[in-house]
Amino acid sequence: MGLFLTMEGPDGGGKSTQIRLLAARLGECGIRYCTTREPGGTPISDKIRAVLLDPSHGEMAPKTEALLYAASRAQHVAEVIRPALARDEIVLCDRYIDASLAYQATGLDLSYEYVRRLSEDATDGLWPTRTYLIDVPVEIGIERVCKSRGLGLDRIEQRDLTYHQRVREQFLEIAASQPDRVLVLDGTKSTAEVAEEIWQDVRRFL
Repeated sequence: MGLFLTMEGPDGGGKSTQIRLLAARLGECGIRYCTTREPGGTPISDKIRAVLLDPSHGEMAPKTEALLYAASRAQHVAEVIRPALARDEIVLCDRYIDASLAYQATGLDLSYEYVRRLSEDATDGLWPTRTYLIDVPVEIGIERVCKSRGLGLDRIEQRDLTYHQRVREQFLEIAASQPDRVLVLDGTKSTAEVAEEIWQDVRRFL
């Protein structure tokens, strides 16, 4: 069976960059891997992603958002993640269940247990072996996103700082409650420093 690793954290933490760097390092070592993301990762899931992130869908109800994320995740796990793990690959996923617990449950004031059950039903209880939580203060993260994306912020990124602060706090609560799975990294450090910390931890699983 392969190894399932996820990257989480507030927007602007550098998750996507760290996945690319880790994938390159695994490739250099001749280790088979699969990189993917949420929402998305499959043709069906990508269509759901487009609906979820479209800024024109401001009327979307919180429960609708949570259900769409779960639907996208169910297809993603069935079509991409479980098959890759069955091939003994290392799966590197940009966001997963923890993101729903932070962004939809806490961020949108939905029941934490409802969103957790929904996600576990969608994935048949598949959790990552290790989650790297790249933490940055909300103001820094949003500033980074705005610099890289300009006015092209998606529907979630456009929410106010109070929302994003609740999201960050929930991520940190998850990490504190599950230290054996979640490793918190300081996203204000240089990209190279964070990448090296992740690599040294990943080596323990190889």
